[in-house]
Amino acid sequence: MLCCKIIITLGIKIVPFAIKIVHKDMSIYKNQQKMLQLASKLGIPVSEFDKELHHLQLNEFYIVDMLPEMMVMVRSLMADRTFSYSRKPIDIIGKGLMFSFQNIVKRPTEISQEKKISLAQPHVRIAPLHLESEVIFPEGINITQVTILIGLGYLKNCIGYDQSKFEYLFNDEKTLLIEEFMSPEMADVVNDIADISSVTVLPEFYCKIKVLQLLFLLFKNLLERQYMTYQSLRSEEIQALYKVRDRISSSLDGQLMQNELVAIAGMNILKLRKLFAQVFGKGLLEYHQHLRMQEAARLIREEKLSVSEAGYRLGFSNLSYFGRLFEKHFGMKPKKWSALYSI
Repeated sequence: MLCCKIIITLGIKIVPFAIKIVHKDMSIYKNQQKMLQLASKLGIPVSEFDKELHHLQLNEFYIVDMLPEMMVMVRSLMADRTFSYSRKPIDIIGKGLMFSFQNIVKRPTEISQEKKISLAQPHVRIAPLHLESEVIFPEGINITQVTILIGLGYLKNCIGYDQSKFEYLFNDEKTLLIEEFMSPEMADVVNDIADISSVTVLPEFYCKIKVLQLLFLLFKNLLERQYMTYQSLRSEEIQALYKVRDRISSSLDGQLMQNELVAIAGMNILKLRKLFAQVFGKGLLEYHQHLRMQEAARLIREEKLSVSEAGYRLGFSNLSYFGRLFEKHFGMKPKKWSALYSI
């Protein structure tokens, strides 16, 4: 299950030291109240959110404050029913960007094993702090995030002479949203940041180095995106694109129906293709095939399916074609991949 709207994490106001809140050490109620207090200090209206807060199980909350340059938040939570609230623009840093690295796959969860936990695929969302968005807490999905708020001036200085290549992100006159898949290299660094609580020597220094390493890997990936003219997006267009993305994600065992995607988006196919590629960095078919290959790798690795079983489950009648696609994505044939995880 993937959420069809934008999930934007709460921003956090200045705190004197890193704060760790784990529900083993204090009640969920106290965790929830702390979350509300921090949101309130940021100027985020939480009146409607407060009414629904008892549906939220906050398992971990950790903040490293390095303002005015950046702020890092790690949180793990799950809601027992879907609810949402509107997040207003965050101005604590002024002009800046929010990087949300979602669904950390290696990090252990503290949620009871009696419940089956659903995890969305790891990905990164980039949004300007002035973007007004709806924050969604989907039912039964464990959301584990590392969120970075960073000032534009500081980020530009870090990028240096190459900053002109990312002007589409730095243009305050446009409301852009970018989503990128999390590479294995990024996932390793994200997990290092998520485990910052175990660092006892110079934790803020360590965190800053890791954040810069993570952003380097992300921006390196963004350079591989096809050049296009980026345009400002309305909130309803963003929501429509996520509905299309979710429909694609739920259709991994068959062909995409272009007419259906057009109907979901409420826009013509040319506009849909352009805006989808702008946000997700891949065309509709390319995105669909990427997800299918990721699922194929998971089926072989975790469910121990044979190559043919994985291919047929994902709707491939031509296993030779399936093998070529797999090799293109992972640099090895599916049988070799299967052998790596057969032990």
